[in-house]
Amino acid sequence: MQRLKLSIALFLLTSTIAVLTYPAQASRVQELCDVEGVRPNQLVGYGLVVGLDGSGDRGQARFTVQSTAAMLRRLGATIDPRSIQTKNAAAVVVTASLPSHSNPGSRIDVTVSSLGNARSLAGGTLVQTPLFGADREVYAVAQGALVVGGFSAGGGSGSSVTRNHVTAGRVPRGAIVERRVAGPNLNREHVTLSLRSPSFVMANAIAERINDQFRDELTDSEGRDPALASALDSGTVRIRVPDRFADNQVGFIAQLSGIDVVPNQPTHAPRVVIDERSGTVVIGGGVRISEVAVAQGGVTIEVRERPAVSQPNALAQGETTVVPDTEITVEESANGQSGRGSLRQLPAGADLSSVVEALNRLGASPRDLISILQALHTAGALQAEIEVQ
Repeated sequence: MQRLKLSIALFLLTSTIAVLTYPAQASRVQELCDVEGVRPNQLVGYGLVVGLDGSGDRGQARFTVQSTAAMLRRLGATIDPRSIQTKNAAAVVVTASLPSHSNPGSRIDVTVSSLGNARSLAGGTLVQTPLFGADREVYAVAQGALVVGGFSAGGGSGSSVTRNHVTAGRVPRGAIVERRVAGPNLNREHVTLSLRSPSFVMANAIAERINDQFRDELTDSEGRDPALASALDSGTVRIRVPDRFADNQVGFIAQLSGIDVVPNQPTHAPRVVIDERSGTVVIGGGVRISEVAVAQGGVTIEVRERPAVSQPNALAQGETTVVPDTEITVEESANGQSGRGSLRQLPAGADLSSVVEALNRLGASPRDLISILQALHTAGALQAEIEVQ
């Protein structure tokens, strides 16, 4: 019986050690680095989006009228620009990223952004638009239906409701590559990797992992053990191409790209990423907070228009008119409730779950949470870097 208990205890202890020593999640080299010289190229173009439901450019957006007239002229229809109404069209800027070594005929995604005063691009179609590189040469042509991640609706009185950003959208695989970008020739002797997030820890870990992977390539004819890879700085790792890959650099880079790298310590400081446009907050796993007190509240101003009808009596010989009646209400709230704000103590957070729990105690909306996090960082209570996008 005692022997059985001892066996069970040893099994549980072994299982616990296995769990505690489970390797951290690895990242491949291709997810961490770019081959030097092999990079995407930015493209930009000016075009028109048509087919909008009255939400296009209007008023002072004269360039939209001129562009519409020029497009119709190219299609064989000559129309006086003064007679063109552009409520269903909008001038846009089209941007794209052309990957290195892209061949003619391949497709890439494009982003379409309003240039005038259009209210929404939802439901629109991008008309054929050439995309230029920095050298003013056409490298792709874009066209297709837009995908807008939101909606906008309004009433005749001027009231409206909008969700997300509706004056920008995407055309997935909407551009066809017309010209190949001349990429650099691969070096027969060395391959240089550029880290996307420079870090001395990660650069050293990548070099060591590559040397371990190609251990058989390290011993030369004189018995020396030269390093195949070396970290030149926090953002650069240089690798010597082995002799057997002298005529197959693509195969060597492919093997490098698939190597798993597990750093033995964090590569950068904990980070909180804030997207001001959408109100999104992403908190990294290493974020910590110190004990602090926070008072959070807001002011809500509500304006109501209640027009009243003024009807004179029959002998006054007056006219029936509509008299505006505006009612303004100002309410100061704290944590979503009426009343004065109060200080709330947040305990020190040792891990991500405790940080989230402490912040949720405030009952703040994501917009309010952005201001709170920035204030905590300014007060020195948030041990993390804040990155605002």
